[in-house]
Amino acid sequence: MQGRDALIIIDVQNDFCPGGALAVADGDQVVPALNRYIAQFSAAGLLIVATRDWHPEKTRHFKAYGGLWPPHCIQGSKGAEFRADLALPKDAVIVSAGMAPDEEGYSGFDGRDDKGAGLADLLRAYGVEKIFVGGLATDYCVKHTVLDGLKRGFKVVLLEDAVRGVNLKPDDSEQAIEEMVRAGAEKV
Repeated sequence: MQGRDALIIIDVQNDFCPGGALAVADGDQVVPALNRYIAQFSAAGLLIVATRDWHPEKTRHFKAYGGLWPPHCIQGSKGAEFRADLALPKDAVIVSAGMAPDEEGYSGFDGRDDKGAGLADLLRAYGVEKIFVGGLATDYCVKHTVLDGLKRGFKVVLLEDAVRGVNLKPDDSEQAIEEMVRAGAEKV
């Protein structure tokens, strides 16, 4: 890790963990690994960003309105909260995605902080050149964030021990990781 690195934690929210509305198998198992990365980045004084799905009650993202998914991570709900055992520091920057009824919000780069700044602009404001990405889900929001980070000129490291996938098809996560590596991501 260097001074121009940042940790990006993708959507470690109650609804994506066991018992949630759109649970990722073993989704809660990313928390211990992410907490170790959080401790390392915090000790080094590096930027930590946590993205979250933050959907309105009615959105084209949900099945009832033409999307793929059951309702999940509805703004202000218990399901939209970060996992209680995720050790986010108080100075972590929170970026919310999927906030409008017509937004899918798969990529953290589609999100904004509470002042309206997009993720790419935030990272550039901090002088970040390399992002380390972990969280949920490998085959959706993690993949889209990694690919968008590469497209925006960031070096990207996928924290393979800190991701889990939805796997609508059994090998979706494996294919997603291969796609991210082919696009230029490093995996550790």
